[in-house]
Amino acid sequence: MSLVVYNTLKRKKEAFVPLVAGKVGMYVCGVTVYDRCHVGHARMMVVFDVIYRWLRQLGFDVNYVRNFTDVDDKIIQRAAERGIAIDALTDEMIAAFYEDIDALACIRPRHEPRATAHMDEMIAMIAKLVAADYAYVGAGGDVLYAVRNFDGYGKLSGKNIDDLESGSRVEVDEGKRDPLDFVLWKMAKAGEPAWDSPWGKGRPGWHIECSAMSCSHLGDSFDIHGGGMDLKFPHHENEIAQAQAANGGGFARYWLHNGFVNINAEKMSKSLGNFFTIREVTEKYHPEVLRMFMLGTHYRSPLDFSDAALDTAKAGLDRLYETKRRIADWQAAGADLPPAFVSAMNDDFNTPEALAELFETVRAINKGIDAGQDVGAAAVQMARMCALLGIVQQDAGLWFQSGDVDGEWVEAKITARNQARADRDFARADAIRDELAGKDIILEDGPSGTTWKKA
Repeated sequence: MSLVVYNTLKRKKEAFVPLVAGKVGMYVCGVTVYDRCHVGHARMMVVFDVIYRWLRQLGFDVNYVRNFTDVDDKIIQRAAERGIAIDALTDEMIAAFYEDIDALACIRPRHEPRATAHMDEMIAMIAKLVAADYAYVGAGGDVLYAVRNFDGYGKLSGKNIDDLESGSRVEVDEGKRDPLDFVLWKMAKAGEPAWDSPWGKGRPGWHIECSAMSCSHLGDSFDIHGGGMDLKFPHHENEIAQAQAANGGGFARYWLHNGFVNINAEKMSKSLGNFFTIREVTEKYHPEVLRMFMLGTHYRSPLDFSDAALDTAKAGLDRLYETKRRIADWQAAGADLPPAFVSAMNDDFNTPEALAELFETVRAINKGIDAGQDVGAAAVQMARMCALLGIVQQDAGLWFQSGDVDGEWVEAKITARNQARADRDFARADAIRDELAGKDIILEDGPSGTTWKKA
């Protein structure tokens, strides 16, 4: 089965055929760096990391680009609140971002452009739009995009332009010709960062940033544009209008959007105040648990966040690590992937079905080990599947460490107990077991040796 993806633009699944055979250009909207990332951001990062890994598994050379928005009203406001320079704030938040994505085992993209490093490209694109009558200078000096001049506005989101206008209003000081028009270039205000342009000192609107950066790194036409469902309108709709008007067509061919993370049936977001940062969650749970939790739901579906759901993900990981610990040689090369796993991932990156196949393989491995059979090929399959999903990448002996009890200490105790049993010093062996039990460590003796877990 060849790769099939759900294309938001077409509202259906389509066979994935890249513009250039063997190569994929993929742009994903990144974060605005004024605060630490929350779990909603984590989902976007994990989703497109899995997509990136699978595209590479299929043999594609993937040029993965994900941006940083490092100039924005929120950034300016937060820097002022903290009394620090804007660059100091954005550098701090980008460093925090890397801490989070590295903890979640996300592979870094090939390019991670900052908006402030692409002002020339943004200004050049805006100039094209002005020259082609897709943009104009408003009464207040801002450069605005003339939405009604672009035929097909609303084709990504499915919104009707007349319905949009009926629900909008014009602010007195915006100087718009039409209430739907949006800002491409904002005139400078006192104390705010500004760049020179043909229209005076100012800074870009948010939407133009991604149009310019994606085309700069991937060309006027490329394969995949991704991001959260909340970006579909207006951000991605506006990106299409800008890029296609400026470049005469083209732009992204496949649009992929991940679903929301919900708390109590509401989207998790900073604006609603109902969010948990990645750091807050990973102080309580291992980052791999958060990743596992996200893999359990198809990326386009809503994801309900709760401690109970994380506990379930943790239990699943524990089972995988128990099996990894029983495998003598853990290596991820040398055996074909199970066909059911490949089919699941080729069906619009269906990670829940892929996980089901992984656990089916784990069941067979444990059954084989218990029966004294060679499970080498299945073990390699398990390792390969885990690597492609970005899970079970920790040392199995240390996975179960908790608080003041760590895996190395437990393993040393197990070695001492085994020696005591070999010496027929059963009182000593029982004393070690009791000592471990006092720290909620459960020992399990089996044909392949002694394993342990936290109660």
